Amino acid sequence: MDLATPPATDAKLRDADVLALLACGDVHGAFERLVPRYEHKVYRLCFTLLREPAAAQDAAQDSLLRVWRALPRFEPGKAALATWVYAVTRNRCLTLLAARPKHTQSMSLPEVQAEVDLLASPAASQPGADASDTVRKLVDALPEAPRRCLTLFYYEDRSVAEVAAMLGLPEGSVKTHLHRGRAALLKALRALGLADSQLWLG
Repeated sequence: MDLATPPATDAKLRDADVLALLACGDVHGAFERLVPRYEHKVYRLCFTLLREPAAAQDAAQDSLLRVWRALPRFEPGKAALATWVYAVTRNRCLTLLAARPKHTQSMSLPEVQAEVDLLASPAASQPGADASDTVRKLVDALPEAPRRCLTLFYYEDRSVAEVAAMLGLPEGSVKTHLHRGRAALLKALRALGLADSQLWLG
């Protein structure tokens, strides 16, 4: 092995076929390989950021169209293909979020507490209440950064590296958000008598 040559990353190995087609100038073929591989991930990232299925679907389609238009200019030496696709998607979603009226944007900390208080009410803790639904509501009520990280990491089963790429964050920041989000969830779960963290890993 040539020690001077760094090993290929998993992302580069996974997308080697797409990169090979791009290197040959076959943009159409590269895009045909890329779409089935990334369309679901693009949609899930849009949904995580926008939190509305219809808006996420529109944003995902628009993001893939933007990827198609920019694909001839993609430079493999600057970023992994996955990182680039996520960046295009994330930028589109952030533009859409910035255009929303302020009252439709992420919940403030007082609103999060109000949501927790609602979930802690007697009606929410009846024997028939679904613990996993309650936990998901708690996750949705978290501040934006930990909510996004927890959703992708636990509910979408993404690795820390993938979450970092999808959200454009350093891996250390993702780990911090996961830690803080877990701590906030466990505190709320204890208040509801649902302190078993396995409830929200399913």
